[in-house]
Amino acid sequence: MRTPTAFPTGRTLISVAAISAALLATVATSAAVAQEPPTQVSAPALPGQTEAAPGALAERLIVGYKSGAAEASSNRAAEADATAKGKEAGENVDFQRRLGTGAALVGLGDARSTTEVADVIAEFRADPQVSYVVPDRLNTPQADPNDTEYAKQWDLFESTAGMNVPAAWPTSTGSGVTVAVIDTGYVTHSDLAANIVAGYDFITDTAVSVDGDGRDSNPADPGDYYAANECGTGIGASNSSWHGTHVAGTIAAATNNSKGIAGIAYGAKISPLRVLGKCGGYDSDIIDAITWASGGTVSGVPANGNIAKVINMSLGGDGACTSATQSAITAAVNRGTTVVVAAGNDNDNVANHSPGNCNNVISVAATNRAGAKASYSNYGSLVDISAPGGQTSTGTANGIYSTLNSGTKTPSTESYAYYQGTSMATPHIAGLVALMKSANSSLTPAQIESAVKTNARALPGSCSGGCGAGLADAAKTVQAVSGGGTTTGATFSSTAAVSVPDAGAAVESSIAVNGRSGNASSALQVGVDITHTFRGDLVLDLVAPDGSTYRLKSASTSDSADDVKTTYTVDASSETANGTWKLRVQDTAAQDTGTLNSWKLTF
Repeated sequence: MRTPTAFPTGRTLISVAAISAALLATVATSAAVAQEPPTQVSAPALPGQTEAAPGALAERLIVGYKSGAAEASSNRAAEADATAKGKEAGENVDFQRRLGTGAALVGLGDARSTTEVADVIAEFRADPQVSYVVPDRLNTPQADPNDTEYAKQWDLFESTAGMNVPAAWPTSTGSGVTVAVIDTGYVTHSDLAANIVAGYDFITDTAVSVDGDGRDSNPADPGDYYAANECGTGIGASNSSWHGTHVAGTIAAATNNSKGIAGIAYGAKISPLRVLGKCGGYDSDIIDAITWASGGTVSGVPANGNIAKVINMSLGGDGACTSATQSAITAAVNRGTTVVVAAGNDNDNVANHSPGNCNNVISVAATNRAGAKASYSNYGSLVDISAPGGQTSTGTANGIYSTLNSGTKTPSTESYAYYQGTSMATPHIAGLVALMKSANSSLTPAQIESAVKTNARALPGSCSGGCGAGLADAAKTVQAVSGGGTTTGATFSSTAAVSVPDAGAAVESSIAVNGRSGNASSALQVGVDITHTFRGDLVLDLVAPDGSTYRLKSASTSDSADDVKTTYTVDASSETANGTWKLRVQDTAAQDTGTLNSWKLTF
């Protein structure tokens, strides 16, 4: 396009009401690994890879040998190998028996520390004849948590459209991870208090803050109610939402405390950052909150003592992702913080709504209790993943139940309520990211996003327009990143730059895929890196070896942001994996140019 989208000259608020327009309340009492094979190293394994159960050191290892290795069929050879590996590690290691799969069960003798067990694991991993080595993990009967309202949290445990959270808890509860909830602040709640750490009030405008002052270290939510027409002509009155507290409860409500609800990452901490008040909140305050939460410096604000590795933003507004917001997000991600955002509640393409359309975020759509796209949820190729957001039009109990306050204007007694919205779906993913970071602290934001997508399952219900990789699966994802599963498959890439002509014919870049068997994945990952000064001009298609095309991105006159640097998910399960795949890019409007820098396929 020739010019970016015009905005009014007056101040524009990002509105919590806009992102939660469909929110209803009823208060109740490596894919992206290099293309070369991974280098064998003898560095210590991650703590979770040395444990039989969280906090319990493994006493045995299960070692799988490649089919051609002598140890794969000979007990004598396996015993000799175990002894040799133990000698190299300085431990007394012994072969115990052969499992039904052919793997060897190896005892760790007197190894009694994480380092000692990790040294033995490293010896096996360095052997090219070893296919895998994992701890002999201890499994226990899985009882429900004793939280009194847990039965109402279908979104965590129901087999149809729940996120399979309870099965992730034996591996991770989010311990050691801080999640920044950039929202309306926090109203005191006994089911959350144990997991709240210091945050900040970033609202500078006293008309928005309604707490009588500007920025300070107190992120308490005084209420965000407003009268009819106070937030614009024709806008009706609204009671206080206590929105940030509802979001925080989904992520990290105290669990097994014989009251209330269970949090997804109940071992994590919440740092509440207040940016939304009466009628919403300004970009400028949100940008500073993103920066500060991730460890950046904000003038006039003390250094953050609780740097967050996960940011939850259940907020948004209309229009393109501005360069200012994108800059803050990119810097946060570069500091190692994963940014999770709501796609929005307009039943519209997320390309038209920020920050769900920004680069380097995990953009979350909402599903209902049947596992279909919730009627209000935004959609589109920029959505990364779906999570339960509820839909109360089919029954109040089909919403998302979490912590709240009974006050209609100012704080009163603590309570719980069903809400619906992509605001409610987003903390499900933020909680999952906290579980992942706790299980494997070395994960980068890019690896986290890839693992969340790769380990998702197909939506049980329907979605037209694009709901990302599917419905997130907490247990499968956490298991994958903690060493008990596969986070990604083989990656094939092209790094040859291709110019994208202005308002010209489509250009193509090819990747030859070989060595795969059968068909491609139902969640084929297509990573794209395109530099362009108005990305709304671009149309992107994936072309399969047989010529079938899959639309990745359509043109949008309202999407004036720069660049396309994201990963798309395609159901290519009907396509043969091997062959020449192509990325087709076309600039459909004049006066903006670009370059396809690189792209990749992860099976």
